[in-house]
Amino acid sequence: MKKQIFAAAAFLSLLGTVPMRGEIIEQVLVKVNGDIITKTELEQRQVSVIRQRMQGQVDPEALKNDETLKKMLTEVTPQLIVNAIDEILLLQHGREMGLRLGDDQFKQVVANIRKEQGLQDETKFQQALAQENMTMEDLRRQLERQMLIEQVQRQEVGSKLNITEEEARQYYARHPEEFTEGATITLREIFVEVPSAEGGVNVARDDEAKKKIAGLRDRVLKGEDFAKVAAEASDSPSKANGGLIGPFARTDLSPQLQQLIDTMKPGEITPQLRTSKGYQIFKLETHTSAALQPFDSVRDLISDKVAASRTQTEMRKFLARLRAQALIEWKNDELRKAYEKQIATETAGGE
Repeated sequence: MKKQIFAAAAFLSLLGTVPMRGEIIEQVLVKVNGDIITKTELEQRQVSVIRQRMQGQVDPEALKNDETLKKMLTEVTPQLIVNAIDEILLLQHGREMGLRLGDDQFKQVVANIRKEQGLQDETKFQQALAQENMTMEDLRRQLERQMLIEQVQRQEVGSKLNITEEEARQYYARHPEEFTEGATITLREIFVEVPSAEGGVNVARDDEAKKKIAGLRDRVLKGEDFAKVAAEASDSPSKANGGLIGPFARTDLSPQLQQLIDTMKPGEITPQLRTSKGYQIFKLETHTSAALQPFDSVRDLISDKVAASRTQTEMRKFLARLRAQALIEWKNDELRKAYEKQIATETAGGE
């Protein structure tokens, strides 16, 4: 229950762009088969998107500039009005199918929300609703809206997503990089820490650590078990596993260590290496090359990827049919032009 409801006019007024009015007049922007989208609803959607951008790459101070805000609204509004109309069409279709959120289902969904959010206490739950400026009836409408849209998509689009063996194999052949496991490396390490000192490196302590790591390297080069020596003398937490680290991707290593490991064979030991905290040596345990996973082992993953792509295509077709059959009455010509331009752009991009 993360949705937040904000008054768009108040928000924009704080930015110094829209004067507050003493009265609120509900203005209808468009009718979709009789259902309406109001100016208030569109403003709430606009504010929600702007707030998301403010938390990301957009500087909130920039929004105090009228031109910056106007530019942003111009960018986001076409997609928002398309989404709003599409949602109405999906909801209307769901109701025609007889879909509804039953009392028992609603109670179960609310119980799950309260459990997930730690709101089993009735007082806390009511406080949470109040903070979101919602009543139980508002929550029910929101949940039913979400449920109807999901069920319509599942029944009208999901039922057409049977992926054939041939489709799966064609996708696998065209996208081998998606099913290739990268090269992996498993190492063992021995680390000798150089104790920190005020004012910089203590030369004596550094020499002592360097001498110690050299001695440990000599021991393993002469045949002592690396894991045993690591467990006995390493200052790294990995000593509990005999110095074992990995497996991990080759690219997770520093460039210096990548170059070094690439020249080694399993069982070989690196020279001693200086780090910011001390000295290390590594033993290469395994080094596996990148490999394409067998088709059968990734069959389910392929199906998911093909279905995701097909879902977008089928959903575009389904929405196009709903739009073509709908009676859309515009009360704002600028919004109509923005809507038609956005639909044309989406249609061209989907071809």
